[in-house]
Amino acid sequence: MGEYYPFRKIEKKWQDYWRKKGQFKVKEVSKKKKYYLLEMFPYPSGKLHMGHMRNYVVGDTLARFLRMKGHNVLYPMGYDSFGLPAENAAIQNKAHPAEWTRKCISDMRKQQEKMGLSYDWDRLVVTCQPDYYKWNQWIFLKFYERGLAYKKKAPINWCPSCKTVLANEQVEDGKCWRCESRVEIRNLEQWFFKITEYAQELLEDLEKLEGWPERVKVMQENWIGKSTGTLVNFRLKDSDKVLPIFTTRPDTLYGVTFMTMACEHPLALELVKGTKYEKEVKEFINRVILEDKFTRTAEDKEKEGVFIGRYAINPLTNEEIPIYVANFVLLEYGTGIIMAVPAHDQRDFEFAKKYNISIKQVIIPITDHRSPITDLKEAYVEPGIMLDSAQFSGLNSEEAKGKITTYLEEKRWGKRTVQYKLRDWLISRQRYWGTPIPIVYCKKCGVVPVSEKDLPVELPKDVVFTGKGNPLENCKEFIECQCPRCKGKAKRETDTMDTFVDSSWYFSRYCSPDYTKKPFDEKRIDYWMPVDQYIGGIEHAIMHLLYARFFTKALRDIGLYKIDEPFKRLFCQGMVVKDGAKMSKSKGNVVSVDEITNKYGADTARLFILFASPPEKDLEWNAEGVEGSFRFLNRVWKLVNQLTSYPVTQFKTGKPANRQTGKLSQEEKNLHRITHQTIKRVTEDIEKRFHFNTAISAIMELVNALHLAVNQLTSYPVTQFKTGKPANWQTGKLANRQTIEEAIETVVLLLSPFAPHICEELWKILGNKPSIGQGNWPTYDLKAIIEEEILIVIQVDGKLRSRITVPAKLVGEEIKEKTLADERIKKFISGKKIKRIVVVPKKLVNIVTR
Repeated sequence: MGEYYPFRKIEKKWQDYWRKKGQFKVKEVSKKKKYYLLEMFPYPSGKLHMGHMRNYVVGDTLARFLRMKGHNVLYPMGYDSFGLPAENAAIQNKAHPAEWTRKCISDMRKQQEKMGLSYDWDRLVVTCQPDYYKWNQWIFLKFYERGLAYKKKAPINWCPSCKTVLANEQVEDGKCWRCESRVEIRNLEQWFFKITEYAQELLEDLEKLEGWPERVKVMQENWIGKSTGTLVNFRLKDSDKVLPIFTTRPDTLYGVTFMTMACEHPLALELVKGTKYEKEVKEFINRVILEDKFTRTAEDKEKEGVFIGRYAINPLTNEEIPIYVANFVLLEYGTGIIMAVPAHDQRDFEFAKKYNISIKQVIIPITDHRSPITDLKEAYVEPGIMLDSAQFSGLNSEEAKGKITTYLEEKRWGKRTVQYKLRDWLISRQRYWGTPIPIVYCKKCGVVPVSEKDLPVELPKDVVFTGKGNPLENCKEFIECQCPRCKGKAKRETDTMDTFVDSSWYFSRYCSPDYTKKPFDEKRIDYWMPVDQYIGGIEHAIMHLLYARFFTKALRDIGLYKIDEPFKRLFCQGMVVKDGAKMSKSKGNVVSVDEITNKYGADTARLFILFASPPEKDLEWNAEGVEGSFRFLNRVWKLVNQLTSYPVTQFKTGKPANRQTGKLSQEEKNLHRITHQTIKRVTEDIEKRFHFNTAISAIMELVNALHLAVNQLTSYPVTQFKTGKPANWQTGKLANRQTIEEAIETVVLLLSPFAPHICEELWKILGNKPSIGQGNWPTYDLKAIIEEEILIVIQVDGKLRSRITVPAKLVGEEIKEKTLADERIKKFISGKKIKRIVVVPKKLVNIVTR
């Protein structure tokens, strides 16, 4: 049998078997209850490491469990294969992105198969293939028809040396990643999806997502950022332009002393163009706009700004208000322009102090007898009494909010409104490796959508990657085309779509990947959707998950869905950590899939990943832990093989190896009880809690109990089963061999979702027909779980003096009687006065005599 179980041979054998049998393929026609299980599909960036594998192993374990529970499980896989890394690789390695991507997908799939992941590969979706991105373009056209796709100016990162647009990831310390030139910000016409049209529904429907982690819902709620307030129109001095601002504090309007504008606001550069302020403002914007938004708006971040040389007019006071661009203002909040009231906002206060701007107090504490604080040390932000606010002076500030807003509405200077922090989704990317946007530009007809019959607009293959500019802009064969309306000369849009478009509906394509009339077959969608369980990282809480929800609602309104939400339940797994840092290639701390599977086998890797930590927590990679998992699987392997060695034919025939028909002994009752307790624990840990680690722990406890029982119930301990001596079942204490048979089969069944290869082999060794994954999940007998007798420890004055076995149903007073009747206890308490007897239910009794 060898020292270790032959995992290489076993794993290849069963992977080949599953593949040949098509064991994981599913159809919509089934009497079983459907279950759609999905992991967030990966970007094919190269070979996988064990950090990646955690996500897939969690999903696969659940898929195998659900199949054994009798569900019709859709469990597919695909690759989110458009994106910047492939294009960068093409520039660096002089390889076409398609070739690089195909190679990465091939490598990743081999590794996924090597880990025994039970995907229905017939449903494979690869987003860079024309038969997929054709439907991205189709959806774009439908959105365009409904006004959900539109074009407007937006800031981009521009490298003047490379003459190209840079993604945020390509900007390092304000410089181009390739040539290290200082990056500039430019405004460029770009395409957007109008996600704000669904802001309120996206917010309200979070309440429907009962199976989502609360922290994800809170993150989305904050990102959508609903605020109820007042829109106030300030006039731009010496211009007919209006500068609308949104505020939740209209009571402070009389205290406005300056205005701040987000660096990203299109007006910021427009208002300084050709002025003496242009150079300084432009440099400030270029520096600030590249900073992380959370960092630059943090409370402890120094408030910075630059005067742009222009003034706004306060509609209530007619005062001229200087305008600044500032680092703490974001385009995502309100209108991207805010009125600044330093007396009543701490950030404004700090900014005003730094730049010597006047501070005007218009609200005072109720107890201050209606006089301003002469020397403000910080902003006063609490409610109070209005001061120096025209006809509103003397009012409570809370009351004044409504009255001032009403006054603004009467004067047509403002109105009550609801604002969202959420902004429309910018989908334009000035890159090659993405879905071409199906729009052409005609001098006669203007902006014209491509006809549906001409989809897909395919990416040209013969392009040159220099790293300078978008390769599509230099591809004459791609750009020059015919106008769909007038048939005259036209030019194609050279922007491609954000890759989040690809991942916003891919889960629906899995339901009918062969369908050619629409993005998906509505009949099959009705059967499978929504996804019952979605698994992925918390880092996707906002962008991907929010966009997927938006797409689902928009496609529902087009008539493709009958559902409102794509994912019923969401599970966010933790990271894999090694040497104190997240496992990643850049940190040089990866453990490759091939390294682990070659040394220990896929089952060991799976078992360690699931046992070492609860899946929602971070997992610390530990070589000793991997060894421990390997030892446990070897122990199970040896135990099953030893139990079936004498004689193999009798273990599953039902014919006795001198079997008796008497009642179960106490030892057998204990093993029977532990077996059914384990079934219950493992089932509930997987099904209700995703606690794979405690489920595995329970299986390990059952293996320990089985090993002990075999030694107690037979003439020869397990270690002697291979000595050549006969396993004399009759002369031992064993009354019914079915108890051990039940326990060992239960171990193999319960372990199989976690370690499928070895369990397939053990299931066959136990005399069963393959496949264990198609079998029935064991059920527990509630009566067997209930303990008939319990062991009670007896102490006298805190020292152990005896143990007694009592019926489990006995209560306190009855246990006391049994305790005092014990002969050994009588000796210890003889001649002593008992002060009290303390009973810890089902555990111990302590007799106190001192």
